[in-house]
Amino acid sequence: MTQNPSSQNTSPKTEQESAAASEEQEIQQETSRKKERKGKQQRKRRQKLSKPRLRIFPIWLRIIVILIFAVTAFVIGLMIGFAVLGDGSPLEVLRLETWQHIIDIVNKTD
Repeated sequence: MTQNPSSQNTSPKTEQESAAASEEQEIQQETSRKKERKGKQQRKRRQKLSKPRLRIFPIWLRIIVILIFAVTAFVIGLMIGFAVLGDGSPLEVLRLETWQHIIDIVNKTD
């Protein structure tokens, strides 16, 4: 029985050539993917640089709100402390006479 050349497996040279070609395609695809990523990154950078960030809640307003919260928390703490620990009325802590009395006690003035 003779073997027909068309029925034989492909030669090693052809296999090597096809393997090399597929490797080249993979390398080209890889480089094109890298270029696409770089392009996307550059577009994002341009967009960030071109559009300034619009703050909905400006920094100066944040500072004012934080100061208001701090003063409110301080007054509420004074009221709770004066009412619970000092057995007084919570609203008495807001009177000037109460603070003058506390200063007199601290300074030991009669």
